[in-house]
Amino acid sequence: MKPRQIKDGIFWLGSLDWDRRLFDALIPLPDGTTYNAYLVQGEDKTVLLDTVDIPKVPEILEQLRGVEKIDYVVSHHAEPDHSGGVPAVLERYSEAMLLCTEKCKAMLMDRFEIPGERFQVVADGETLNLGGRTLEFLHMPWVHWPETMVTWLREDRILFSCDLFGSHIASTDLFVRDEARVFEAAKRYYAEIMMPFAKLIAKHLERLAPYDIQLIAPSHGSLYDEPAFILDAYREWASGKPHNLVVIPYVSMHGSTRMMVDFLTEELAERGVGVMRFDLSEVDIGKLAMALVDAATIVIATPTVLTGPHPKALYAAALANLIRPKAKYASIIGSYGWGTKVVEQVAAALPNLKVEILPPILGKGIPKKEEKAALSKMADQIAQRHREL
Repeated sequence: MKPRQIKDGIFWLGSLDWDRRLFDALIPLPDGTTYNAYLVQGEDKTVLLDTVDIPKVPEILEQLRGVEKIDYVVSHHAEPDHSGGVPAVLERYSEAMLLCTEKCKAMLMDRFEIPGERFQVVADGETLNLGGRTLEFLHMPWVHWPETMVTWLREDRILFSCDLFGSHIASTDLFVRDEARVFEAAKRYYAEIMMPFAKLIAKHLERLAPYDIQLIAPSHGSLYDEPAFILDAYREWASGKPHNLVVIPYVSMHGSTRMMVDFLTEELAERGVGVMRFDLSEVDIGKLAMALVDAATIVIATPTVLTGPHPKALYAAALANLIRPKAKYASIIGSYGWGTKVVEQVAAALPNLKVEILPPILGKGIPKKEEKAALSKMADQIAQRHREL
């Protein structure tokens, strides 16, 4: 696409990656993604904020064809989907300096072997006068790497937020217009990428609160010309209370575990508890991660495979452990034939979760009267604890 004007002297550049379906060989991208870069022209200086992923570098170079001089390139984040075009841009604009944090400098030198003399490290809160426009650099580590920062454009009240507030979505909408679609994509993005750092995200949101933000320009997805939409969502996701919701990732080989899940689902529903369940044999992990943003309780349901949990149940446990949802309770249910160590192995996969473990329930073969009574008791416990929340 051609550059698109945001305001006089401020332009979107980048690439719409319509067909990409997997990120980091892990994260599903059902709607593709974008790599956003921004050109800001002052009276005296011109700045390019971020670039694009490596395969898309020819696109941004074409977009910059008519730009005679760039004085600075800002690298908010060293990950190649933002920094992939930095070497080519620095080669074309031989006098441009690369602005970033100290940690980002080290990462970019490791990844691209950029000479040290091309860097200008910026301190937290440092400003840069472009002539009539002032950039303020705010260090925001662990959003979502340790070297990240954002940039505040004072006069125009624009926050260039890099990955913060991003959404993996390829759209020709420069600004958010379909809020429902963007909300889901942004929640998926938060769940998969930002949720492990929720406490730090909450502190960064507090830091941004005094700023009169009129526009948020992230590195992925459309721009927010009504910033309250995404700011309020992030406050809820990062700091809000868990919902009256149980998430049940499950896998069943011969139907016994599925019977337990069915019974528990009904028991919870009768007690007014919401349930979201995910068949791990064909799950979209992004959907599962999104559900975990709100869950108060996680129940992992698995059959026994050679005395241990099904590998896909362990995968779900590892995912929950990795993204660290704010759930308060967890448990394990499942079935076995002759012996099992399911509870020990699933529990060992969840060291990062600060949850109360409700008594697990394992049944030999199909669920019988004893297992159903235990599942009913579990539903009572969950409903009571959710009311206390």
